Amino acid sequence: NVRVANDARELVVNCCTEFIHLISSEANEICNKSEKKTISPEHVIQALESLGFGSYISEVKEVLQECKTVALKRRNPEEELLRQQQELFAQMQQAAQQAQLAAASASASNQAGSSQDEDDEDDI
Repeated sequence: NVRVANDARELVVNCCTEFIHLISSEANEICNKSEKKTISPEHVIQALESLGFGSYISEVKEVLQECKTVALKRRNPEEELLRQQQELFAQMQQAAQQAQLAAASASASNQAGSSQDEDDEDDI
């Protein structure tokens, strides 16, 4: 519940933007030195350390862990749905095989019954 002047808000936004550019530029240099093409969280942590912002590292690592946890939770439902779908397909396939076996058994039983009836008629 604090009122902030527009100039002050703009200054804070500009400072945040500059801070992000500073960290990302340093992380990019570290990334290039390690002959990588993608900036990783480790590059960002190294950039914070080299620029004198080491006091932020523990909090950054906590946030990184939270992000990984959220990403894992987001991925798991999709993986779980895929697993359930595959399980349902397997159950349907098994049910279809059982139905085919039952139909084949019934057909064989009917044929055996029909030939038995024919044999009985011949005896008369």
